[in-house]
Amino acid sequence: MSPVLNTVLSLRLSLPGLYAGNSTCRVRTQSASPLGVSASFRRRRLTVRAAETDTDKVESTVPDKAPAAGGGSSINQLLGIKGAAQENNKWKIRLQLTKPVTWPPLVWGVVCGAAASGNFHWNLEDVVKSIICMMMSGPCLTGYTQTLNDWYDREIDAINEPYRPIPSGAISENEVITQVWVLLLAGLGLAGLLDVWAGHDSPTLFYLALGGSLLSYIYSAPPLKLKQNGWIGNFALGASYISLPWWAGQALFGILTPDIIVLTLLYSIAGLGIAIVNDFKSIEGDKALGLQSLPVTFGAETAKWICVGAIDITQISIAGYLLETGKPYYALALLALIIPQVVFQFQYFLKDPVKYDVKYQASAQPFLVLGLLVTALATSH
Repeated sequence: MSPVLNTVLSLRLSLPGLYAGNSTCRVRTQSASPLGVSASFRRRRLTVRAAETDTDKVESTVPDKAPAAGGGSSINQLLGIKGAAQENNKWKIRLQLTKPVTWPPLVWGVVCGAAASGNFHWNLEDVVKSIICMMMSGPCLTGYTQTLNDWYDREIDAINEPYRPIPSGAISENEVITQVWVLLLAGLGLAGLLDVWAGHDSPTLFYLALGGSLLSYIYSAPPLKLKQNGWIGNFALGASYISLPWWAGQALFGILTPDIIVLTLLYSIAGLGIAIVNDFKSIEGDKALGLQSLPVTFGAETAKWICVGAIDITQISIAGYLLETGKPYYALALLALIIPQVVFQFQYFLKDPVKYDVKYQASAQPFLVLGLLVTALATSH
């Protein structure tokens, strides 16, 4: 895997090849023109005529340095979300690439898995084990995934969010590659440590961490690049956020059984819906690169109903399963948590999935993750 990742990460993509026609953009006059691009200067504007090019073999045209600081939120910058302030501190930029705002679902998944095992106890050893498992799932492996994804998304981000650290040039290629490897090896190392600590005959947690890391790689990187397909890519993303951390938490404190694997994979269909929410802001870039996200394939109006349908129908089905297995109180609790999600879908997401995506997720997702815990507690009894 090492030579493949180093080889692929060393490829430099070219942004001019992403455009189907002529475009006009401001540039610094001291920048060198890319090879194969004809350019004419007129009143400090550059007209770029790009030949048809394979988007996997083109090179990004980005500023040599990050845009000057000014505007934006420093909190958003640290969390790795929209509206971030420009930052020159490399450690803050590194943290931004890991997108800390995406860690909580993975941390919560570990909590759900520990609860579902029925063997977690509130003593120092179990608490420390769970914290290490959360660090493995969140900062290390999710950070690895997000940094890797940003690297392979740099040509899309140059269209949709050119101020982000990689397309803006705020962090170098070597620094990004180093961060990817450090986070990956740290996550795998913690997984192996937990296997030893738990006394596993087979390194279950290491295999889960390795499998999740490979899934993250083929999700973002060519030639497979699962994210090019809206259905497969979003389901893989949903499973990574719901199933994998649950499995890790349950395997750490108990036994990972086939029925739990099936149940969590079904729950990952709701994760598919959550993943679709993030596709609406990238419609322009996805179209330019030929990525078949669901908003591109079906149009924004249809895709937003697919999104809420995947989230709601999955949870209603899980509630039905709990009712069928003789756990009516858990089923009712889960149904009660679905109601506010539907309210917020109509209040925010269905009105404008681009404008209200962050507000919708901040409002509705707490109820979804509480539903995960309700389901986990139900399966532990």
